Amino acid sequence: MMTQFRSFFVLCLLISSASFAQDKYFTKTARVNFYSNAALEDFEAKNKTSVCVLDTKTGALQFSTLIKGFEFENEEMQEHFNDHYLESHKFPKAEFKGTVVNNGSVGYKKPGSYPVQVKGQLTIHGITKDVVTNGVLKVDPKGITTTSTFNVQVADYGIKIPSLVKDKIAKVVKITVDAGLDPLK
Repeated sequence: MMTQFRSFFVLCLLISSASFAQDKYFTKTARVNFYSNAALEDFEAKNKTSVCVLDTKTGALQFSTLIKGFEFENEEMQEHFNDHYLESHKFPKAEFKGTVVNNGSVGYKKPGSYPVQVKGQLTIHGITKDVVTNGVLKVDPKGITTTSTFNVQVADYGIKIPSLVKDKIAKVVKITVDAGLDPLK
C-alpha cells in the first residue's frame, strides 16, 4: 500500500512539473536593437544574445541584455557607447521585468497572432523607469515569438551626451525587441 502511495505521489509530481514547464518559454538569443536618428548621423546597434522568459500562466515577462553585447558597424562608436555613455563597466546589463497586461486574451494553445500590451519596469544605466508598450505575440506549435518597438528618452536614464556630439546622438532612441521562445524543459 505504501509503495503504491509513493508511486502515485511521484507520478503526481512528474505530471505537475511537466505541466508547469509547459507554461514557461525561454530563449538566450532574443534580439534587441536600437536606432538613433539624429540631425548629423544615424546609427544602429544590435544585440543577439539577450535572455527572455515568459510565463504564459501569469503573463510575467523578463528580458536581460548585456550592454557589451551590442554590436555597432563603427568600432569607435561601440567603444564610446560602452565606456562613456552606458558605462558598461558600472552598469553591465539592461533589464525589463513586467507582465502582459491582457494575458487572458492570448490563446497560448491556439496558433495565431495576438496584440498585447506589456507593462513593467525597464532598468538601463542603473535607473529604473515604468514602461508601457504594445507588441505582438505569435503562437505556433513550435513556440512563441514576441515583437515590440518603443522609444526611450536617453536623459530619462541618466545617460549624458557631451555637447561636442549632441547633434550626432538622438535624444530619443527607438528600441526593437524580437524573441523566438521555446518551451522551457
